[in-house]
Amino acid sequence: MTPKWELVSLPRWEMTAYWILSFSSHLYSFYQLHRFSKEHEVSLDREVQLERGFLIWGFKKDPTDFEWSFWNEWAWQSLLWSLIGHAVVSRLAAFFLPQFRLAVLTVYGILSAGWLLGVRGLTLLMLHLSISLVVAQLRSPILSWFCSLLLLSTLNVTAFQDLQRGWYTSEDQYYLLLFSTAVCTLRCISFSLELCWCPRKAGGPNHCPPLEVQGLKTLIFQFYKLTAYCFYHPLFYNGPILTYRDFSEQVEENEIHSKAGGSVLYPDVLGISFFMSLQIDRPVCKVSVVYVLSGILRVCVWWCLAEFMIHFMYMHAIQSNETYLEMLPPWALGGLALALVQFFYVKYLVLFGVVSLLVRLDGIEPPKLPRCVSIMYSFTGMWRHFDVGLYKWLIRYIYVPLGGSRHGVFRKLVSTALAFGFVCFWHGCHDYLQYWALLNWIGVLVENVLALFFSSRPLHHIIVRCLSPRMQRRGLALISALSTAFLILSNLLFLGGIHVGRIFWKRLFVQGWSSLAVPVVAFLYCFAQVGIEWDMR
Repeated sequence: MTPKWELVSLPRWEMTAYWILSFSSHLYSFYQLHRFSKEHEVSLDREVQLERGFLIWGFKKDPTDFEWSFWNEWAWQSLLWSLIGHAVVSRLAAFFLPQFRLAVLTVYGILSAGWLLGVRGLTLLMLHLSISLVVAQLRSPILSWFCSLLLLSTLNVTAFQDLQRGWYTSEDQYYLLLFSTAVCTLRCISFSLELCWCPRKAGGPNHCPPLEVQGLKTLIFQFYKLTAYCFYHPLFYNGPILTYRDFSEQVEENEIHSKAGGSVLYPDVLGISFFMSLQIDRPVCKVSVVYVLSGILRVCVWWCLAEFMIHFMYMHAIQSNETYLEMLPPWALGGLALALVQFFYVKYLVLFGVVSLLVRLDGIEPPKLPRCVSIMYSFTGMWRHFDVGLYKWLIRYIYVPLGGSRHGVFRKLVSTALAFGFVCFWHGCHDYLQYWALLNWIGVLVENVLALFFSSRPLHHIIVRCLSPRMQRRGLALISALSTAFLILSNLLFLGGIHVGRIFWKRLFVQGWSSLAVPVVAFLYCFAQVGIEWDMR
């Protein structure tokens, strides 16, 4: 939402004040939420059954964030070991069978999926892949989209849900299949659309690999490519999303290096580099030992931070009960909002950080990790920098094909609305998701309208004449603070549901407009200044 004028740095003392106020407000609000958590620990324990803590002596743990508990349990039970197995198999394949490395990893991915999801779950995924590939042979993006949306809608049909639940002895196994199928659908859409577009894009410098030669042999080859893409084990269960074009180009480049120089990789005994090539200058994977160890250490620190938060603050248990939301003191209420969005951020640093490290070891560049939500000061920035893989996927397969920003305002509005609508549908299309998607669409729309308004020639000329560059930046931060308030509200809708968003709206903007709104906007102004400074680095 930045207008078309150059942003300048503020005095060091001023930025230091913004950093101190931002950091101290986080700490104090977290402390107030911690006090509230401890004061009501007995009643919260009775309602949600707090678990015995292990990270902090004498503290209990809030286990009510389903996603964190789910992936933690699966990680220690099997996923962590299967990911380590992938790394070992990948290294062995690179050493002994460099030209068949992708095939080996594909077989490993299928076997791992069959081990965790069972034969029926694996058959269901193969059925999705087969249907998507057959429809893609018609070279019609509309038909491919219709097929994919139809397959995706089956995840929300009660009869299918009951059938799939009957395949497993626990609910967690069903949810693992559900998440895997949802992510797999995005990859099927990516592959199908790239296949439809290839005839028109062949010959360009960045065209996708040739996938359409006639005959059964080609169909088998396409199915192999689709299977290799969908069952790539590090990204299989939860992403992050990598488009087929990005995945195939990097895999193909690695294969070319392997064929050109043998590309046999072996550990460097001196510790200078993790893997080196025998015959070529650019190995498939060249990652230093320091990078690997520092990556593992970072993930461990993020995991400990997430665990510390749910030991120190029972934010998920509190947000599930409207009575507690109404009782929270103002600072604790702000701490709850910050804790929910910060925990969501740290959680995905862990989930995406582990697999991104493995993906880099395979010579593939993963999407960037999420940016800290406390320095997000616009709806546009949140979508662009949090889940980078999903953002690029939406831009390539929905926003740009529907017109985007190059075919007038109306096409841009429709493209943006359908992108948010698809994300809502992909997540399950619950009522709170519909409100969340609508609020995000309105937020992006308002930000773009304001950016155009302030960048218009007459007003821009007045602003430049009357305000110094530093005052322009302060004005931008003030507008961004208001945008950030609604951005946090939309995130609370997504993370906590309608009741959380409604109570926050009532307490901050209706009941507290005269007492709470001003200090809230003041602190959000500090957050926005820190975010703008971060973007200027």
